[in-house]
Amino acid sequence: MDKDLETIGAHCQYTYCNQLDFLPFRCESCKHTFCLDHRTETAHKCVCAGAWAAARRKASETTTTNGPPQSGKPTPATATQCSHPQCKTYINTFSAVGVACETCNRQYCLKHRLGEEHSCATLVPLGARPASLVNIQKQKALGALSTFRTLLSNRKNKPGAASLRGREAPISSAVVTLADVRRTAKGDVKIPADKRLYLYVEAEAATTSSKLPAGNFFYNKEWSVGRMLDEAAKGLQVQNVNNRGGGEKEMLRVYHVQGGRLLEFGEKAGAGLLNGNTIVLLRGVGPAVPDLIAV
Repeated sequence: MDKDLETIGAHCQYTYCNQLDFLPFRCESCKHTFCLDHRTETAHKCVCAGAWAAARRKASETTTTNGPPQSGKPTPATATQCSHPQCKTYINTFSAVGVACETCNRQYCLKHRLGEEHSCATLVPLGARPASLVNIQKQKALGALSTFRTLLSNRKNKPGAASLRGREAPISSAVVTLADVRRTAKGDVKIPADKRLYLYVEAEAATTSSKLPAGNFFYNKEWSVGRMLDEAAKGLQVQNVNNRGGGEKEMLRVYHVQGGRLLEFGEKAGAGLLNGNTIVLLRGVGPAVPDLIAV
């Protein structure tokens, strides 16, 4: 009979008690079982006193911070307001869901979720570059290149003028040009011969104070375009204020004639340039936006 009773309840695990309790209590801090008299942490002198309360408090704080907004009056810390300028509805709550517009990259309430309701066609998508800025940069680049091509055209029509080293030049002329570039090129003699990149470099009129308008130079293929630009400006004695933070209006850029594009400062010189190619130093044409210059 006693054995059957023991299978129903459990003995109190407090020292010197060991009382059989048919409805034992489990301490959530130390995970032991106790009788009615020793159920509290104070009564059984719990070695992990406060552990259960601390874990519950931490879980509550985590839920409030990272979990969905709680019910009740929303605040800027627990909800997001509809992106419509005249709407004061808080979204992403239990009572009001938010709908993301894939066109303008904004979130709206159910009332303003449609493009017609929030004038989506007139908004600039969040994170997108304004089209007006791209157009301004394109016009600057085209204007600078137009001036440069006019200068080259006039020089080409003069008796004894050197021909433009472009993509339309015949192969035999290109071989002669490369040989001429190698023979007269200037550069750092410490650059290994197998690492040298031979280029014909010109400075457009807008670069100002260029004492040497053109010349043949060689650079290291492993250099970045930015470092090559610094050396090219130094070789042509062109004013270079790229490192002074003067803005795009005064910044020099490298235009690759054969490739028909502005080179990024971070790309390797040997990745897009070949021996005998022509580069032009242009000022104030804006960043190297993809498809900015159509040649």
